[in-house]
Amino acid sequence: MKRKMTRVIAMAMAAITAVGFAGCGSQDDTTQGTTAGTTEGTTASAAGEDVTEPATEEADAYTVLTDENGEVYDLGGMEIIIRDWWSSSEETEPENAYEEAQQEYRDWIQETYNFTIKEMAISDWGSTPEDFLNYATTGGDENYIFTLRQGAELVAAMNSGLMYDLSTLDCLDFSEEKWRSGIHELMSKDGAIYGMRGIDPEPRGGMYFNKRLLEEAGVNPEDLYTWQENGEWTWDKFEEVCAQVQRDINNDGTVDIYAMVQQGSVFLEEAVYSNNGEFIGLDEDGTYYNDLESNETMEALNWAVEMRAQYEMPQPEDSEWDFFLAEFVNGSAAFMADQAYRAGQDYSTMTDDFGFVCFPMGPQADDYTNCYTDNPYVIPACYDEQKAWNLAFAYNLYTEPVPGFEDSDNWKSDYYGNFRDTEAVDYTIARMVENGMVTYHTMIPGLDLGADILWNLGSPDENGVVQTVAQAAESIRNTWQAYLDEANQ
Repeated sequence: MKRKMTRVIAMAMAAITAVGFAGCGSQDDTTQGTTAGTTEGTTASAAGEDVTEPATEEADAYTVLTDENGEVYDLGGMEIIIRDWWSSSEETEPENAYEEAQQEYRDWIQETYNFTIKEMAISDWGSTPEDFLNYATTGGDENYIFTLRQGAELVAAMNSGLMYDLSTLDCLDFSEEKWRSGIHELMSKDGAIYGMRGIDPEPRGGMYFNKRLLEEAGVNPEDLYTWQENGEWTWDKFEEVCAQVQRDINNDGTVDIYAMVQQGSVFLEEAVYSNNGEFIGLDEDGTYYNDLESNETMEALNWAVEMRAQYEMPQPEDSEWDFFLAEFVNGSAAFMADQAYRAGQDYSTMTDDFGFVCFPMGPQADDYTNCYTDNPYVIPACYDEQKAWNLAFAYNLYTEPVPGFEDSDNWKSDYYGNFRDTEAVDYTIARMVENGMVTYHTMIPGLDLGADILWNLGSPDENGVVQTVAQAAESIRNTWQAYLDEANQ
């Protein structure tokens, strides 16, 4: 009954109000705001209890968009599929007020503008680039919005003209807050925009910590959250805690509890971003440049190499490359730099309690940050202008904040189920969603950040020589410049 009343109210308002169309979903300020966050997909399901109720009953009355003649936009019954590699084809029932409001809103836009839209896993993670290439080359009658992943294949497809230029579609306004993940900036070239993401960015790299090991070393685990909130969770503070927690318990000259265990390249990369550094930059003219030898990046890499040498657990002989996952779960080390998604995946069975904070802040930064590597959403260039416009119109509406929940924190519910404490979500994940950056090295064909620089730092080469950061940067300089010259053509 409530859903029917929603539609009745909305259509009644439409009968007495003609709204000029300035852009897809371009409504008054009350409908703008932050979208519900998620690891993937268009929203995060708020499982369990209702977190936020709609602010007013007026939020149930949606604004109807009309064309220059006052006619409601009609997409002609299009069946639109947002292709990805994770969405279930089975419909689920709403579990709380937020999900009910979201379903009502999405039912309404589809009925009002005469289309259907759903997310569906068609390709898998590995086949997605080739599937898009084949489809965008040959075309088809389907109405697809493709979800792609960052990497060389994405750049090749973009440079080959296989993606529709979204900047030509007047139904998209990329100044809106919901586009803040920066995918449209990442995928801009020569004034064109080839990718978008109308949902919150995914929180990425941070620092896990084992609460038991910190307590045994005399460190209150809750202090890490306090330091983070006060801006005191810095490289210096982190190093201080590492020195306190790394111990030889039985005095046999061998470290029993290490301060850190992790994939070394992850620690190096996060250190760079935490110090306001980058590997590849993009200037105001849209030109890529080598930022590896900037003061911020070099300082971060030098610090990270020293920290790893002093506090990181070495890889045991004959172990697998991902040994660090089991070692952290088993309590061999207190800290681990890693991705936020690990909490609900690899660490879900961990016996010790764990927390999660941002990577400590470097001296050249004024806030914590993490690097977004979100999946772009693209429209195949083989579609004609009207079809591309319709798809963009529908996607924009589909990803709008749910009316009445624009400032809701319902998105946190999924994360509460993955982490062991609420502070990790309220203080860390929330901050990471707001404070992030995009990285451009994934857009440079040929450039491999791991093989080119990160894997070489702190490790001996085939001659047993360990390169300094400066030597490694110098040795790759000309190679990277060749990549950049080609990318900037």
